[in-house]
Amino acid sequence: MRDKARDSRISGIHTGIRLCFVPGMDTVRPNTHEASPASVGAILHRLSAQSARPRYAFLVLNLLSEAADARGEAGPFIRREGAAVPIRDWLTEQLMPVSARDGRRGKLRVRLREAIESAAEDASASDAEVEAAVHERALAVGKTNVSRAVSDLVRAGLVERHYAGWIKDHVNRGGGRHAVYTVAREALAVMRGGGGLARAEQLRLI
Repeated sequence: MRDKARDSRISGIHTGIRLCFVPGMDTVRPNTHEASPASVGAILHRLSAQSARPRYAFLVLNLLSEAADARGEAGPFIRREGAAVPIRDWLTEQLMPVSARDGRRGKLRVRLREAIESAAEDASASDAEVEAAVHERALAVGKTNVSRAVSDLVRAGLVERHYAGWIKDHVNRGGGRHAVYTVAREALAVMRGGGGLARAEQLRLI
């Protein structure tokens, strides 16, 4: 009798077990995002870990914050002198004075003058021709630099990028699509709080 009672208790224990399943547990992933930037210093610190040119990337972030709407979205076009200019072209133009301070601009001017005169069979190149060629080359380099800076900002979690198309948006360029940049809400608040703008003006002079 004792054995039967014991077997009954054991059987009751096993039949009373219930498996608990928490929906979504197998989809949980660790949060690898950094803390939201609370200051200009925090933004610069994050950029220094993601960019080879953190000061340049910060200037791009500042310009995007100036151009963005209330949602933090800038682009695909900026209205300038009655014309719609793609946001990347606008950023490049705004940052031209910064790149002009580089000593390489003078060397580029000399090389282009020599190339123009050589192509024209020893005819002397006018200053206007040389400056136009320098400006065109600087724009091409500037667009590349802006794209790299935006990529750094995206990696740092400060900006999101997509491409707006005539029919639908896409994560990649092409098909007549133009870049649209969205500044993260926390970063936008910091930059528009005044500290970001003041710090950007200091960096323009470096």
